[in-house]
Amino acid sequence: MMREDLGILVCVWVVLCGSCLGRFVVEKNSLKVTAPDSLKNVYECAIGNFGVPEYGGTMTGFVYYPKSNQQACNSFKDIDDVQLKKRPGGLPVFLLADRGDCFFTLKAWNAQNGGAAAILVADDRVETLITMDNPAEEDATASYLQNITIPSALISKDLGDKIKKALSKGDIVNIKLDWRESLPHPDERVEYEFWTNSNDECGPKCESQLEFVRNFKGAAQILEQKGYTQFTPHYITWFCPEAFTLSKQCKSQCINHGRYCAPDPEQDFSKGYEGKDVVVQNLRQACFYKVANESEKPWQWWDYVTDFSIRCPMKEKKYTKECADEVIKSLGVDVKKIDECIGDTEADVDNPVLKAEQETQIGKGSRGDVTILPTLVVNNRQYRGKLDKGAVLKAICSGFEETTEPSICLTPDVQTNECLENNGGCWQDKAANITACRDTFRGRVCECPVAKGVRFTGDGYTHCEASGALRCEINNGGCWKDTKGGRTYSACVDDHTKGCKCPPGFRGDGVHHCEDIDECKEKLACQCSDCNCKNTWGNYECSCSGNLLYIHEHDTCIGEYTSARYSTNWSFVLVLILSLAVSGIAGYALYKYRIRRYMDSEIRAIMAQYMPLDNQGDVPNHMTQGHV
Repeated sequence: MMREDLGILVCVWVVLCGSCLGRFVVEKNSLKVTAPDSLKNVYECAIGNFGVPEYGGTMTGFVYYPKSNQQACNSFKDIDDVQLKKRPGGLPVFLLADRGDCFFTLKAWNAQNGGAAAILVADDRVETLITMDNPAEEDATASYLQNITIPSALISKDLGDKIKKALSKGDIVNIKLDWRESLPHPDERVEYEFWTNSNDECGPKCESQLEFVRNFKGAAQILEQKGYTQFTPHYITWFCPEAFTLSKQCKSQCINHGRYCAPDPEQDFSKGYEGKDVVVQNLRQACFYKVANESEKPWQWWDYVTDFSIRCPMKEKKYTKECADEVIKSLGVDVKKIDECIGDTEADVDNPVLKAEQETQIGKGSRGDVTILPTLVVNNRQYRGKLDKGAVLKAICSGFEETTEPSICLTPDVQTNECLENNGGCWQDKAANITACRDTFRGRVCECPVAKGVRFTGDGYTHCEASGALRCEINNGGCWKDTKGGRTYSACVDDHTKGCKCPPGFRGDGVHHCEDIDECKEKLACQCSDCNCKNTWGNYECSCSGNLLYIHEHDTCIGEYTSARYSTNWSFVLVLILSLAVSGIAGYALYKYRIRRYMDSEIRAIMAQYMPLDNQGDVPNHMTQGHV
């Protein structure tokens, strides 16, 4: 009875897949054969959806094809002639196994336990590459599935046959697996999606999914809060065919009249929770993210999902709205806004959130449809491999443009610091403790640094030169410098943006050496007939014979008489100038005095004509009337 009921769900899945037109995309990485010469080339291989692919990195090894157990369905521990483990100083071993007879995951598990560093599965038919996935739900209970850590790849039948032929002739086949371009890395921010489910009763996959969320929460929130990533959760739902919307099965597994459905958690319609309960909780988680994102705190989704899985498990019959609301309240989010987003799940209308989820599920561009649950999408490319904190963090870190990765991507647990060995082959100044090697998640770059405010320029590999102001403060700008007899000379000049120039008195390249110039021997100075030249380090000394004096500006010697005569002449000229000055002043004073005397006499004469002066007698001013 249960299988008949589940047939409806299978029918839904077929209808949905048919509408998608097979848009599943096989994620690939590069495989480069470096030996023998007859096979040298770059080939494609499909990344297995288990184990830990080395996203952003490479792995080199040699291929081993066993004489027995060629399908790797049995343990290699019981086969004495197989040497899979890496030998000291040797390359890692890549096991080549044939497809068939057992699950891909079991092949990888046996290869890993045998000591192989990676497994290559050769296809047994001529076809396009497919994705090797975990077993179906009923076969996914094996405990080893979550313990596979080696990378895996499916190669074409043609390539597999060529490798086997080369090995049969005794050739060594060396291969380089390259995941550096498996994920796009366009800029300094990574956008990733996590397609998940609130169901916690679907076996090992659900358990590993919840464990991943709990383990990855801290790293995810740090990356999101600091703006390094943009995260979006998504939920897969299916629709019920119109002919079955009123059936008991669709009513128990779907909401909104068959528009949005999920499988029964226990795959038993007679007990436990129903598929529609899962859809509602998925919708609640999607709405929580929407409300949290609108309040600019999208990272709270990780807190809600983690707390809900701990506080409201299906096993304890707490997978309810009441329990979910308590978790929402504890995180300070408005429950009313969540309820408004969820809307009426019994109404015969579209739900905007779930409708958008169904549309997003259909692949666009290079992503392809999301058909595997759970699925991680990084920079619009589906992640393949184990859902593990370390593995997923590597994938996200590989999505950053090189040199823009956050510090969490450069920790020893995530990548290897290639600058620690031989300085990564880059330029370095050991004396000043400066290096051009810059560690990145993908490896390293040789880039001239900026140290103590001074920028270095050059190719980063063989040469870096300090430039700009203050460049002489660091290792003297890479220029020559020496001290002798208490004197220090340097070929570095601060006001020059770059370059080294030997100081005056020296010649050379200014970088490695500057030699003292012998001005005396080369007759560059102190060459007058009475001059005596003596070379010193960086300079010279010049003296004159007898009592002569050396004039540096004119490079000549002069005698004391000449000096005295010059002194006397200058004194005479000075006295003459002073005498002329005194005479001029005295003449000007006499001139002013005479002018003043003349003016006074003229004024007195004029006034005497109009009024009596002090030395004249009184003159009557009026006559009497009798004299008239």
